[in-house]
Amino acid sequence: QLVESGGGAVQAGGSLRLSCAASGRSFSRYYGLWFRQKPGKGREFLAGINTVGAPPWIADSVKGRFTVSGDNAKNTVYLHMDKLRPDDTAVYYCAATRRPRTAPGDMEYWGEGTQVTVSA
Repeated sequence: QLVESGGGAVQAGGSLRLSCAASGRSFSRYYGLWFRQKPGKGREFLAGINTVGAPPWIADSVKGRFTVSGDNAKNTVYLHMDKLRPDDTAVYYCAATRRPRTAPGDMEYWGEGTQVTVSA
């Protein structure tokens, strides 16, 4: 089970840190990824990490503003979001897969999502 937290409302230019806690499995055996979904759109890959030391992946669309990190001891993956913009408003999802994939259809597990709203 994956549980996201940390979403909320923030003004443009602000920052948020989303957390994704895994229960029942270790992130060390999986890639932990973040996606978002805007109204009427499909899920968009944002960032991913494998906590055994592989370099993280960051989508070009958020590179320079978003980073991803993991904490093996807490079995948690984080998405750090800086310089937020109104068009970052979306539901943010955590996902996990055992293979180095970024397509939503390749994910094995999903969280239920957390809303992020950025006001101008």
